[in-house]
Amino acid sequence: MKQDNSIGEDAATIALRALVWVLHDAPRTDRLLALTGLTGEQLRQRITEPAIHLAVLDYLMGYEPDLVACAQSLDLPLTAMVRAHTSLSS
Repeated sequence: MKQDNSIGEDAATIALRALVWVLHDAPRTDRLLALTGLTGEQLRQRITEPAIHLAVLDYLMGYEPDLVACAQSLDLPLTAMVRAHTSLSS
């Protein structure tokens, strides 16, 4: 059973790590930009905004296979991803 390595890792950090994971795959990146309506330049300019962090996690929550793959790649339990999303949604 995987331990929760996200203790001390805040929602913004998880979202930024998830964004890096998304950006390493051109089709995922294109889909993220299409769904959010952002351009690459807007994403770069607004990367520190909580709304962008939430958009990234919303994107992943909307497609479970990517959510699972991202969590595995980041060595995070799914619960950490869900908690980060919930935290940013509040």
